[in-house]
Amino acid sequence: MPTYVAFLRAVNLGANRKFPKDDIRRAVEGVGFTEVETHINTGNVRFTTPMRSRAKIEALLERAFAADRGFEVPAIVFTTAELAEIARDATALSAERPGLERHYVYLLKDELAADAVTRIEALASAEGEMVVRGRAAHALLGPGYQAGSVDPLNAAKLLGVATNRNLTVVAAIAAKWC
Repeated sequence: MPTYVAFLRAVNLGANRKFPKDDIRRAVEGVGFTEVETHINTGNVRFTTPMRSRAKIEALLERAFAADRGFEVPAIVFTTAELAEIARDATALSAERPGLERHYVYLLKDELAADAVTRIEALASAEGEMVVRGRAAHALLGPGYQAGSVDPLNAAKLLGVATNRNLTVVAAIAAKWC
């Protein structure tokens, strides 16, 4: 049976968007998915399902999360093979750029059009650069990066529905579940 990993967007931020990992697990099990596990409390969940359509899986999860929480929770789903590839790419990109201050991986619901990729990758500045690979956009932030901003290159608004995790979290999830 296929195994997937879903990354939930904008949960456990502020007082009104709480979605503890035990509740996430219960909601995912509630739609019939099995072997459900969560990783830390930032909206990362692994599960198995015989379903094969990513769009249908995302829609089912999003309906269940909205019913459970009373607010929309976008779900961005990858197969474990896709996530393993993203983690490999992220590790290689960081290794090619010694001295990075931060590496954020934006996980995208949909692959971007070529012109959007060109615009995003053109945002390079003294703070860093963006590299887009499939449904992942990497914010590679160098010594010019000023701590406190996850989006110093102003790329997030160009990515569509996305959520981000730092390289450490992406690598840990891939090592644990892929």
